[in-house]
Amino acid sequence: MAGKRQALGKGLGALFGDIDLAVPVVGEDKTRSGTVSADKTATVPENAILYIDIDDIKPNSMQPRQNFNPESIEELAASIETYGVIQPVILKKEETGYELVAGERRWRAARKAGLKTIPAIIRKVTSEENALIAIVENTQREDLNTIEEAVAYKTAIGKYGMTQEALAKVIGKSRPHIANTLRTLSLPPEIVEMLRNDALTLGHANALGKVKDKEKQIKLAEKIVENGHSVRKAEDMAAALAKTPKIKKKPVNEKTNDMRIIEQELTAATGVRVLIKGSEDKGSVELHYFDKQGLDEIIDLLREAGSRK
Repeated sequence: MAGKRQALGKGLGALFGDIDLAVPVVGEDKTRSGTVSADKTATVPENAILYIDIDDIKPNSMQPRQNFNPESIEELAASIETYGVIQPVILKKEETGYELVAGERRWRAARKAGLKTIPAIIRKVTSEENALIAIVENTQREDLNTIEEAVAYKTAIGKYGMTQEALAKVIGKSRPHIANTLRTLSLPPEIVEMLRNDALTLGHANALGKVKDKEKQIKLAEKIVENGHSVRKAEDMAAALAKTPKIKKKPVNEKTNDMRIIEQELTAATGVRVLIKGSEDKGSVELHYFDKQGLDEIIDLLREAGSRK
């Protein structure tokens, strides 16, 4: 007897539960010729596997992936030609035809392999679930590029009001990973394009984020790509750029021997401590006192000097 297995990974299990592969297949497998093998008007048991006309299916409107690797599709098509579609795609019913919920790579590869129908399970899903399922399938099966992933997270959080914590739980990623991925969208467009083309990784982006100057960010990113630097090297380079340069203090003019002698002479003559600050060309003379009597003595000295004019 066939057992149960979780659909498309642990993340989708939280949305779909288990798909029972022991349920009956409705109609015949006419994957290489013919049309829909199931009666569209018939009542279909939940989770039953149908063979649906491949041309009646349209891509997922919530699909975060913008580009599908042609070589990967070719490889999957070759496998499908030999073994068929082993795992059914997930569809939702539309007014006309069906929309993919999960399995777009299989659907594209099946078309390339020349199949006319494809095994599918029809599910009722909300728009929010549809978006989340598309994210989960791509991140668990074949990684999205960093920017596609960031846009998908932004949509789930902004459009459906999810928190980063809730999203992390559903898709099986850590909250810091989601936060770091979202931050890539605030990088300069030049760097965003490098991430979109997989010239840079999320690790590189995190390192570049430490550099606040946008021009320096771009130049560093270009250098990383040009030289193929590792994330560790990028972190070291970013840390060096992010350091605040120390402000050099102006050297204090040292006193000449003549100035020191004058200080000593004035201190002996006045009975108060005299300090000269600055140079022989510009500076100040300080008279120091340590109690009220000392202050009174300095005042008397100054008054007496003024009366001699």
